[in-house]
Amino acid sequence: THPNILQTYMGRAFFSMTSNNNNTNPILDHNGEKLKDDGTSTGVRNASSFSDIVHNISTSKQFPQLKALFFVTTWAIASSSLIFLNKHLMSEADFHYPMILCSMGVVASWTISVGLISLGISTVSTKKGQTQITARWYATHILPIGMFAALSLGFGNYVYLYLSVSFIQMLKALMPASVYTVGCLMGIEQFTYARLANMFVITLGVCIASYGELNFHLLGVLIQLASVCAEAFRLGLVQIILNSEKLKMNSITTLYYVSPACFVFLLIPFTFLEVPRYLDTNTEVNTSQPHILFLNACTAFALNMAVYLLIGKTSALTMNVAGVVKDWLLIFISSALFDAPITKLQLFGYGISFVAVCYYNYSKYKDREKAMSMPKIDAKSEDGANSSSTEREMNAKA
Repeated sequence: THPNILQTYMGRAFFSMTSNNNNTNPILDHNGEKLKDDGTSTGVRNASSFSDIVHNISTSKQFPQLKALFFVTTWAIASSSLIFLNKHLMSEADFHYPMILCSMGVVASWTISVGLISLGISTVSTKKGQTQITARWYATHILPIGMFAALSLGFGNYVYLYLSVSFIQMLKALMPASVYTVGCLMGIEQFTYARLANMFVITLGVCIASYGELNFHLLGVLIQLASVCAEAFRLGLVQIILNSEKLKMNSITTLYYVSPACFVFLLIPFTFLEVPRYLDTNTEVNTSQPHILFLNACTAFALNMAVYLLIGKTSALTMNVAGVVKDWLLIFISSALFDAPITKLQLFGYGISFVAVCYYNYSKYKDREKAMSMPKIDAKSEDGANSSSTEREMNAKA
């Protein structure tokens, strides 16, 4: 049997770096067998330097899987870290200003996106024939997306004041049902009774999990449902723009355009709800952890970048599957970190939703495969502005 390529490279690197400069000893693999040293047939180099190690790994057959694993891990860490930071700040550090946290993340994301565009790492396309973003177009297309993004972020942060992280993650399982319902209302999803039954099972599982929650808070549940609905409308509007406009946008350019509008809408609740409390002399504000606030803002941008890289380098399906696994881990880890007990009834209910969500992701994947296998009737325009339906869905998800 042939040895694992990655093990071979690491073994070759070890023996190369520990041998003398004359390199008179034969190079051995992890089984002690002599390796062929011509380095011409497979592009493998003797790993005498770090760059050779990188070259050997990047040209291996396992590199695509390693790359996908790296992006999935980075996204999962960034997403989980932001959730834990928000919960810590608002529940344990007594920083009860969710709009400030949202605004910091939005400003950080917009600032860094401007920097990346200025450096040429990402570009704002202005090709002839593509949609020109005028003030009127921005007001009618981007501002509504910014409004729903602000509602989703604002409600999504406020809920940490009332519910545990584990219960919030269970409620987020309603996202596919919300997205499908909004999509049918907007005309971007096709209604079928089979899909409706799928959504009913997801909802049933979440209801069972909610019934088993020991620290159930009605206001918190309503806030989380509002966040889920706002996010569904945001995704629907983004999907409509990507489907109907000659406009190519990725996560960086989306942050560049949407973040200012989102920030403006976040200023409204911040001005009327949080500024009076902040200026109240009888209210104590915990500002002893500015480094955590800064870390929170940076993590928010890192999460947006991780989503961009994950979908851009793998697929939206990979993100969906990884998200399901990440939610399970978050439920158990957050329960231990924040001392939030989970009942068996909750796990049973969330398990039902989990299976239904997995089936939903699988059916969407099969629908996408079927659509891609069909012959294309409409040719792309010469400037390449029109993207495939798969690309549009991936960008909308980002």
